[in-house]
Amino acid sequence: MQQHLTVPALLLASLWTLCTGSGDWCYQSQFTCDHQCNAPEKWNHVNGDCGGRSQSPINIVTRKTLKDERLTPFQFKDYQQIFRGVIKNNGHSVKVDVPHLSTISGGGLPTTYKAVQFHLHWGTNGGPGSEHTIDGEQYPMELHIVHMKQHYADLTTALADPEGVAVLGFFYERSSSANRKYDPIINVLRSIKSTNDNTSLLPISLAQLIPSEQNMTSYYRYKGSLTTPSCTESVIWTLFEKPIPLNMDQLRMFSELKFQDGKPMVGTFRPVQPLNGRQVYQSGGAVILASSTLLVAAIATALGLSQPI
Repeated sequence: MQQHLTVPALLLASLWTLCTGSGDWCYQSQFTCDHQCNAPEKWNHVNGDCGGRSQSPINIVTRKTLKDERLTPFQFKDYQQIFRGVIKNNGHSVKVDVPHLSTISGGGLPTTYKAVQFHLHWGTNGGPGSEHTIDGEQYPMELHIVHMKQHYADLTTALADPEGVAVLGFFYERSSSANRKYDPIINVLRSIKSTNDNTSLLPISLAQLIPSEQNMTSYYRYKGSLTTPSCTESVIWTLFEKPIPLNMDQLRMFSELKFQDGKPMVGTFRPVQPLNGRQVYQSGGAVILASSTLLVAAIATALGLSQPI
């Protein structure tokens, strides 16, 4: 009797192993009967950290954010620096390594961080595809510029430090006109359709890819993780309110890339993760306080409360 129970149990166990994949992680859009990889809900099978309590991305509920006056404007150093990068289809996204010239400081960060690489996450043909969401809204695409503390030599070492990595996240919005500053990237996507394809970029700077500094004073801040395995919880996240415009044709170009199995590289985002009691902060505390004071003064004047008795 025991044997009859064991054989089906073993069969089920082996089917389960097949179903959850053989260690390779993937996005939900890649999971099929033919390609049974570890989709996001099984990433903790690939790396235990993916089941942690401070995971990213998250949904930011704006009314629950706390204003923090320490979240001052960032200092961007050498972000205007032109460099000749290589763009690569790494099987999960497109990634560009950045020479360690560009740094960020201020913005409530504990120290100076240097840029390491940037990559993107997107949906299908310009549809919802950002990783983070704002009040439940998912943008078409999200840019991550990954930085590590200036004194570290490599990202692996930086990730061992609970505050070793700082990622700047930017949302994209659909616009009616093309954003020509993105031509160096958009124009080479056809050359890197397959996994591990790479090509040289025309000279670009990080500054041309993001909003102007005066449009980057409003942002959200929280402590989280990498959004792909190993999901290490060593990231100080900054998400800027001001989106970057791209037109529909530009957004669609990303969906022409291919995953390793040749299927369209679409839906390259991890679903939002539980907050588990973490607090999300918002910049501009001092500005809001000043305007609130003015508002109270204006109301008091209107009500005649400032008149001497």
